[in-house]
Amino acid sequence: MGIAHWDEVEGERAEEGHLDGTWFDLGDAAGSRDVGVCRIKIAPRRWSTPAHVELDEEEIFYVLGGSGLSWQDGKTHEVRPRDCIVHRVGREAHTLWAGDDGLDVLAFGERTNPGATLLPRAKVLRMGPTVDVSGGPHPWEREAAAGPPELPSPDERPTNVLNLEDAELTGEDGGGRWIRLAFQAGSERSGLNWAQVNEGHGGAPPHCHSEEEEIFVILEGRGTLELWPSPVRAETHEHETIDVGAGHVVSRPAGTGIAHYFRGGEGGMTFLAYGTKRPNDICYYPRSNKIYWRGVGVIARLDSLDYDDGEPED
Repeated sequence: MGIAHWDEVEGERAEEGHLDGTWFDLGDAAGSRDVGVCRIKIAPRRWSTPAHVELDEEEIFYVLGGSGLSWQDGKTHEVRPRDCIVHRVGREAHTLWAGDDGLDVLAFGERTNPGATLLPRAKVLRMGPTVDVSGGPHPWEREAAAGPPELPSPDERPTNVLNLEDAELTGEDGGGRWIRLAFQAGSERSGLNWAQVNEGHGGAPPHCHSEEEEIFVILEGRGTLELWPSPVRAETHEHETIDVGAGHVVSRPAGTGIAHYFRGGEGGMTFLAYGTKRPNDICYYPRSNKIYWRGVGVIARLDSLDYDDGEPED
């Protein structure tokens, strides 16, 4: 169905030397394909991962709770709940350190193909340059042997660390408000939006994507997820309604032809929406028969489908 609850996902502890965190693969549990999200609970005064640079993946973190430091190229920066941290491809080496109360974060990212070729007999890996394939210790064991990074006093927070309270409001109407959070923190290949939908109102109109996969994490409140079949593929235009609340993770893979729509329940609902920015994506809106071609910025109505459920677009 493409939905899971983080309380029902089994965690896996990864501990080696100064590294210690429990990982919950929420994206896999919700059935995501080309993108993912993990919840990481980092133990107090320990590190999440070895310091690293991604060569073909943009990473976006959202802090759920606790406190700690973002370590970037040898400098540290304080992080706190509702912080968004963006690490673009090939930029700063980074990792996270948890304070005395631990650190609870969501890590969003792409599941990219590195394009590497393994030559098992020659024991080399070709990724542009040729890399020797080691049969030695696991990288985390090597990181542990090197010892924890130094922790200098925190510097001023850089532009790739942005708290929700400091972000500019992107839009607001009677139905709610939303913020392009990761974009304001410098994301290029992907995005993480914060959205609040008021009671009885919805977010973006029902829509589905041809190439972009989306993941939603409900942070607070309750509401419903509505799934709308494509009038081209389905014999009925009736939609399915699913109750969702805080902790639910919803995956909407590309190319399903099933549109999705969120509506706020009693007291409203807030959630995070993660997705990529692929220029070849086509977005379809079944209630109005409109198609949006992202790469050329063109939107048009398909009058030939002659389908209207009688509800206006929000």
